[in-house]
Amino acid sequence: MTGVEALPPVPPAPPAEPPEPAPRSVRRGPLLVIVIGICLAVIIGTGYLIVTLVGPGRDGPLVLDQPNTVLWGQTISRPIEIAADHVTLRRVTIQAGGSAAIRIRDGVRNTVIEDTRIDCAEDRTDGIVPGGYSALRVRVDGCRDPFQQRADAPATIVDSTVNGRPFNRGRATGGATPSPMDFGTRAPAANVAGAPTPMSYWPGPGNTGVPAGTALRPSGSLDLREPGVVVSNLDITGCVTVRAKNVTIRNSRITCDSATFSIRTYDSATDLLVENVEINGMGKNSAAVCCANYTLRRVNIHHVVDGPRLSANTTVVDSWIHDLSRIPDSHNDTLQTTGGNNIVVRHNRLEPHDPDTRDPSNACLMIGSTTSDSVDNLLVEENYCNGGNYSIGVRDDLVGSNIVIRGNRFGRDFRYGVIARADQAGITWDRGSNVWFDSGQPVVR
Repeated sequence: MTGVEALPPVPPAPPAEPPEPAPRSVRRGPLLVIVIGICLAVIIGTGYLIVTLVGPGRDGPLVLDQPNTVLWGQTISRPIEIAADHVTLRRVTIQAGGSAAIRIRDGVRNTVIEDTRIDCAEDRTDGIVPGGYSALRVRVDGCRDPFQQRADAPATIVDSTVNGRPFNRGRATGGATPSPMDFGTRAPAANVAGAPTPMSYWPGPGNTGVPAGTALRPSGSLDLREPGVVVSNLDITGCVTVRAKNVTIRNSRITCDSATFSIRTYDSATDLLVENVEINGMGKNSAAVCCANYTLRRVNIHHVVDGPRLSANTTVVDSWIHDLSRIPDSHNDTLQTTGGNNIVVRHNRLEPHDPDTRDPSNACLMIGSTTSDSVDNLLVEENYCNGGNYSIGVRDDLVGSNIVIRGNRFGRDFRYGVIARADQAGITWDRGSNVWFDSGQPVVR
């Protein structure tokens, strides 16, 4: 972080006692016992079960009853019933009839459904019921009621579609529709210990930045003023400014040696999408992206002093931020917010630690309200984070509300600790799901 004083050094806490070994098991409900041709290949790590299913589906639901299960990259030809906390469905295709394609049992917390397609086989089949989940980039087709929710089990639905059209939150059933940043208050969930998840589960060189084989055309700096313009397949030597609404930058490389920003949004710019882009700050950028009204998706960011600055209406997902650049008096953060609202940081690989120099840098995420009145509606979920003086640096000047930090996995290459001021007003730190990457045990007991 530049221009803002870092947290003052404090003596490190005494070493934590080594976690007790915990055996791992996969429980199967009665319905699963009768399923023929299903193999559960369990990769245990960071508190997740990553489940691989092989073989055709049968009648009856697939019951996910183990906390922290991740169902990843599968096609399931039967309904799914979620019966445990902290279950994630990612890149799953569900083809199902019956009453509902996905059913979440009452009292289950922290279900996350991302980059998933739901095809309902019957007119009477609902999509996701009855509520209490987060849906990000979910496509629902042919379902009677695509996204249900209740007043006591609200849903967060972002960038999702119904029959090919953007989902209108006003269609949700069961009472008043929450805002897209209504994260709720989450109680801790039991966590399961084990060996690390393969790093391939997280964003990295193979699934961020310009897709392999993409032909790029040379370009200089860009000043984007036309609403709705799509910029793609460019090798940009220079920087990008965005002054218009609904701009898209896709499948491109930005190499910018400015002392300011590789991408700068102005007040007139809203809904910028940066997707499959590499940002090289040449060791000079004070920040990769600044400051508001943008979404980064599968972006590879490196050789910057700071990663993206997070102000109002910003989302960073499925991205890799690494190899930060030290300059005199810098306090490097892979992400930072010094004020703003409606911010989502989900499923990113955040690596401020330099393994060559053993420099931890300042933080994976620095949170403060130095340049604005407050930080409101910030969700930090399911990221891999390694490094920092504190991996999550909460400044003492923070005025915040609805800051939810849950389901993250932490390495041990920090200087002082995982989080500063976890109990500061406005922060919900989920002790059960923020765990060590190498053991799956909670980092703050």
